[in-house]
Amino acid sequence: MTNIDVEAVVRLAKEAGEAILRVYNASDFQVEEKDDASPLTAADRASHAVIDSGLRALAPEIPILSEEGRDIPWEERRQWSRFWLVDPLDGTKEFIKRNGEFTVNIALVEGGWPVLGVIYAPARDTLYVGVAGEGAWRQKGSGRREVLRVRAPEPGRGHAVVKSRSHPSGELADYLRSIEVEESVPVGSSLKFCAVAEGRATLYPRFGPTMEWDTAAGQAIVEAAGGRVVQAEDGGKPLRYNKENLLNGYFIVSA
Repeated sequence: MTNIDVEAVVRLAKEAGEAILRVYNASDFQVEEKDDASPLTAADRASHAVIDSGLRALAPEIPILSEEGRDIPWEERRQWSRFWLVDPLDGTKEFIKRNGEFTVNIALVEGGWPVLGVIYAPARDTLYVGVAGEGAWRQKGSGRREVLRVRAPEPGRGHAVVKSRSHPSGELADYLRSIEVEESVPVGSSLKFCAVAEGRATLYPRFGPTMEWDTAAGQAIVEAAGGRVVQAEDGGKPLRYNKENLLNGYFIVSA
């Protein structure tokens, strides 16, 4: 975290959010399809442009891996000890549905571990920040910053679960039947991580495909708030970053 201006990263996330909202609030916008059949809009591109140029100005020595950036080969990435990991618009499907559940995700990864996470939800004007060793906080609009702490389920009660709104899975349904669940609420984008970090939920199990840029900022925030993000398989080891294959395994976020 040496020489990283967290407030500058926060401002950058908000600027990217403003670029997203200009498209979101337009009367209409086009939706394209990427090679993997996932949707792409002008808002994804606009947010990426803001973040990419801003991070290069802020810390030109730190490389950037972004969902909407160029495909960087493993031979180049494997040399990185520190890099930015960015999802310029997480929850594009929710953006298209206009339900407000989309975010800007910016993480700083050091040694395969996310040490800084910034998530901004433009439609809600809500910001979440987590810094390893320093804690996590939330700010709604221009209000005061509130410290975030995860919470465990109350004795005798089941988990308050958040799950993907747009990516249901049979494995998740099986898992939820195996534990005590008080309530289960679908939520879009990285806001599921934020729900655990702020104590609204006690569990976020993900039994479906995600990429590293989908999870790094959320993991940093949850862990800074006292929670854990571990692989559902492979002995419950923490999620790690800058793998040769950027696809995550199944994982569980909890207090």
